[in-house]
Amino acid sequence: MSSLRQTIDIGINLMHRSFGYDREQVVQAAIEAGVSPMIITGTSVRSSEAAADYARRYPGQLYATAGVHPHDAKSCGERTLQSLRDLAAGDEVVAIGECGLDYNRDFSPRDTQLEWFAKQVELAEELEMPLFLHERDAHEDFARIIRRMKPAELPAVVHCFTGTEAELRAYLDMGLHIGITGWICDERRGKHLRELVRLIPPDRLMIETDAPFLTPRDLVPKPKDGRNEPIYLPHIARAVAECTGRSAELVMEQTTETAKAFFKL
Repeated sequence: MSSLRQTIDIGINLMHRSFGYDREQVVQAAIEAGVSPMIITGTSVRSSEAAADYARRYPGQLYATAGVHPHDAKSCGERTLQSLRDLAAGDEVVAIGECGLDYNRDFSPRDTQLEWFAKQVELAEELEMPLFLHERDAHEDFARIIRRMKPAELPAVVHCFTGTEAELRAYLDMGLHIGITGWICDERRGKHLRELVRLIPPDRLMIETDAPFLTPRDLVPKPKDGRNEPIYLPHIARAVAECTGRSAELVMEQTTETAKAFFKL
């Protein structure tokens, strides 16, 4: 390990087609910048399998989640849970998800989203694995399922949190962890997050790029193709530091320790 501060990116969509031509270089650049380990997000059975396969090539540096995003809930079937269960047996898979509810896009019918969200919460409980959660414009139903179904001792993180203060306080009261992305660097949409991040205890806060999405708007220079990469995670840490009155080094240290404990890395 270099003398650079280690920082864990808890959510990258590394199997996205935008990384198809230079995936290895993206990973290597991030590692050289101290961003390691990184956790590849699985959003369907197929992408979870691809994520796990790729993570095995970088033991100790890449890990993966296994789950079905609410957008893909409509594609679930009788083999889905067993496929996720099989994937979760691998050492490189460290959480169930990305799963949850998305009423913003409604790419899957809401009753189907609810059904498969509940089933993945049950699977995480069965396997005693953390949950990697997605919620957009669905707070009430999402919170109801978590309160009813998630055991108190089961770790869960609401990744890419962009909600309201009331929603944040509800999630913290439920014992959930919070993932913050480059959304906090957006002076238009992320302004409220700059206030809210102060409410998140250090042992509940983790940071992520959600690459290739959510490129920080205030990056200088901006990437030519607009693509977000894990190498930009320290930039997000600096934004969090600015908002919380801590040093960037301390933010990186605390979020890394929190992520290691959460994912048992």
